[in-house]
Amino acid sequence: MKGILIEKNGGPEVLQFKELTVQKPGPGQARIKLKAAGLNFIDIYQRRGDYPVKLPYTPGLEGSGVVEEVGPDVTVVKPGDRVAYTSQPGAYAEGSLVKAESLIPLPENFSFEQGAAFPLQGMTAHYLIHEFRKPQQGDVVLIHAAAGGMGLLLVQWAKHLGAKVIGTVSTEEKATAAQEAGADEIVFYNKVNFVEAVNRLTKDEGVQLIIDGVGKTTFAGNLEAIARRGTVVIFGSASGPAEPINPNGLQAKSITVAGGSLGNYLLTREELLYRANDVLTGIKEGWLKLRIDNVLPLANAKEAHTLLETRKSIGKIVLKTEH
Repeated sequence: MKGILIEKNGGPEVLQFKELTVQKPGPGQARIKLKAAGLNFIDIYQRRGDYPVKLPYTPGLEGSGVVEEVGPDVTVVKPGDRVAYTSQPGAYAEGSLVKAESLIPLPENFSFEQGAAFPLQGMTAHYLIHEFRKPQQGDVVLIHAAAGGMGLLLVQWAKHLGAKVIGTVSTEEKATAAQEAGADEIVFYNKVNFVEAVNRLTKDEGVQLIIDGVGKTTFAGNLEAIARRGTVVIFGSASGPAEPINPNGLQAKSITVAGGSLGNYLLTREELLYRANDVLTGIKEGWLKLRIDNVLPLANAKEAHTLLETRKSIGKIVLKTEH
């Protein structure tokens, strides 16, 4: 089979399209004939070496396809099942061995592109919205990078729960995408000070919840834009890691600061299926829409990474295999 191999850390040029092999599944494993892989910013961090992964490796933590073969003790899936998954390595390939317990049944009316687009970002949006400070009617929520694949899902979910949403974006095209997802107010973070904009929009009260996957360029401002007894949740560092803060400084407004990572919210198969099914239900009901703007051949992984890393994409980027 073919797939992407990274033998050294660096830019998109280190993504090599090569012949690879997939072993037979062992205990607890399933071999998946992959149809599509979803791109996520963690793929960039790992490729650059920000989040070290033992070299060489095949990138990609999110995919969808058909079960080809299962290990002798596997009962949760069987050959022929349509599945999706996240948080399992090696998705940038035509086939991969994955932990069977991590597989999510993919409904027949969902495409494999949708299957590769919803697990990581959909379930991340689920825990970010539900686990720290669930938005309520009348709350104001600030979502950074509101037009990315992650941001668009967060905007829709916060609106579904009755919140008013302020989204930060960098271009008019991204502003349109965020507004179509339901954002009530748009702030161009590259043109104006987002703290000043939030203060103006909230009459200096601040917002009740900030969800931040950007990090370095936004986090200090979050502590100014948050309301008394508000919650700031950081789950990524697209602009680099945020600067350290003085914990006692949080006392002035009684701020809660939390850090999220999806793996900590998928500790059991029951939790995995609970979050995945909530996402799939939202999509089926129509209030949660996946935006897949770029579907590229697996061999074009370099181009896909460049689109994501330079923030030129809106919505989700998916790599598709030939078979």
